[in-house]
Amino acid sequence: MEKKEMKFEDKMKELETIISDLENGNGSLEESIEKYTRAMKLASECDQELKQVEEQVSKMVLEDGSLKDFQIEETTN
Repeated sequence: MEKKEMKFEDKMKELETIISDLENGNGSLEESIEKYTRAMKLASECDQELKQVEEQVSKMVLEDGSLKDFQIEETTN
């Protein structure tokens, strides 16, 4: 059976739980190391997902269907 990919939000919730456990000193040294390793993996996955979304959001679709980098024009008063 294939393992289903976790949603970004679920990864963040698990990461928050792990951080809370580590901050509170819950568990043995071995458990803490396992939790830390899991937290680093989750943080890396979340960072990668955010970078992909940022890349998608930074593009705008032109009328002809082509993509162009999105830039905000600053106005002066």
